[in-house]
Amino acid sequence: MRRVAILFLLFLFFSLSALRGAGPSFSQASEKLLATNEKRSSVSFVDIAASAGLRARNVFGGEDVKKYIIETTGSGVAFFDYDNDGYVDIFLVNGFRIEGFPRGQEPVNHLYHNNRDGTFTDVTEASGLLHSGWGQGVCAGDYDNDGFVDLFVTYWGQNVLYRNLGNGRFQDLTTPGGLKSDRVRWSTGCAFVDYDRDGHLDLVVANYVDLDLEMTPLPGSNPNCRWKGVPVMCGPRGLKGTANLLYHNNGNGTFTDVSKKSGITNPSGYYCFTPLTGDFDNDGWPDIYVACDSTPSILYHNNGDGTFTDIAVKAGVAYNQEGKEQAGMGVSSGDYDNDGFLDIIKTNFSDDTSELYHNLRNGTFEDATFASGVGVNTRYLGWGVGFVDLDQDGWKDIFIANGHVYPEVDTHHLNSTYREPRLLYLNMGNGKFQDISKQAGPGIVDQRAGRGVAFGDIDNDGSLEIVINNMNDVPSLLKNMHATNNSVLVVRTIGTKSNRDGIGTRVLVHVGDELQMDEVRSGGSYMSQSDFRLYFGLGKHSRADKIEIRWPSGQVEILKDVAVNQIITLREGRGIFKQEPLRGR
Repeated sequence: MRRVAILFLLFLFFSLSALRGAGPSFSQASEKLLATNEKRSSVSFVDIAASAGLRARNVFGGEDVKKYIIETTGSGVAFFDYDNDGYVDIFLVNGFRIEGFPRGQEPVNHLYHNNRDGTFTDVTEASGLLHSGWGQGVCAGDYDNDGFVDLFVTYWGQNVLYRNLGNGRFQDLTTPGGLKSDRVRWSTGCAFVDYDRDGHLDLVVANYVDLDLEMTPLPGSNPNCRWKGVPVMCGPRGLKGTANLLYHNNGNGTFTDVSKKSGITNPSGYYCFTPLTGDFDNDGWPDIYVACDSTPSILYHNNGDGTFTDIAVKAGVAYNQEGKEQAGMGVSSGDYDNDGFLDIIKTNFSDDTSELYHNLRNGTFEDATFASGVGVNTRYLGWGVGFVDLDQDGWKDIFIANGHVYPEVDTHHLNSTYREPRLLYLNMGNGKFQDISKQAGPGIVDQRAGRGVAFGDIDNDGSLEIVINNMNDVPSLLKNMHATNNSVLVVRTIGTKSNRDGIGTRVLVHVGDELQMDEVRSGGSYMSQSDFRLYFGLGKHSRADKIEIRWPSGQVEILKDVAVNQIITLREGRGIFKQEPLRGR
């Protein structure tokens, strides 16, 4: 036995020596494993919506059966600071039902004011935002450059432009603003974008189906009205597609429809949900990507002369890697590999993957879905999505809200559930993501019929919260209860020559040889609006060596040696205008 023990010890010694001599050292491998385990335990989300006072219930179509496709899409949500107190507030879009409601009992949208103590107060009635109907999406932007953020809300029916009056109230200026539609449209996502860089925010609006319920077939009546043999609502295939819209800001509080002139109506006949703005080829002009359902997605390249050209097929972002159309819902962009170019994540229908497009820095993208590890889930139906650095290590993670469109999946046992958990992929910093959803806390594994998602910091501590508009349910507000010791730098932009919110501003943060980049944007996720402020996790670094700000006007500013764990407000042409320490850091 003694001889056997000695031989075993010799075997172990030489085995460890071999490990040390091949590739990464044994200690390096151990350190990497420990780092991975630490990373996996650095997020634990819980739903604090009830204690925060978010109790308004979303109402959207039938709960057990959906007869028409309009009952399935759900609503968006917004994080935005409507009263300029430095804390993001929450706006929840609401829906309707086919059978209608008694007068005075209709569901309405809700505005929640941030009380700056972790709670919110419903101020909808006082704000002038009481409105009912088939609400879809929301986007924010200071379209008149008066210093107060305005709202645009989309509907199946008539979209609404709300001007922020600066006294806690909003005014419906849809008609005088030139945005009154001449017919019923089903608009979905929207985004404010200064596409011609004149300092005034223009508006892009996606449209889904040209819907007429009297002409829409009933569940089970044709192949487009059945799913896995079960009669379900019809569409979108078999229904009439439509075109997207672009409105030019005239600089006097009004807009002009330039959809046809700009090329936005080409292609047409598509079913589109969420527009996403971003300078995807780094030429200084904002482009527009649109996630479309059951048709190719669209990438409108900004030609710099007021026109756009769809280059999605050429760029490799119209289809999946097999060349197939997908049922795109939500979309987000972020530089997940920190190479200075925006990548794209798009959520899709059940029995498919979310699609990750890696920017090749030459005007094209490669499908990195499976190579990155994002393709491990095919069961869920994805909606709101975001590239967000949730553990503040300097690498953008991916969050996705899910939920089926057919309540019938529960009763017919179709290997799906109507309410589904969320997904969280942590960025490993090497081009790969790890699915840690089951270990990321009760707020992630909780099953809901999620739709719109927005990201923002409700308490200004540098850690991002996630608000989700759940269909026929109360909202979720997810907070990470596992605090990290990583540093954070939060950047807010105020334009002077550029639009007031600095939408379209690109910020690059350099620390040694490391680079992070992001853009201020309106819209995205799934028909939703996230906090305008940019969040840069900086790991254990105490300072940013250099911050480069590229404003839409073309002006470039450089800041050097900037301390972390603070919110810095940048005013175009003046550098740092205001500095505030993050709470609790």
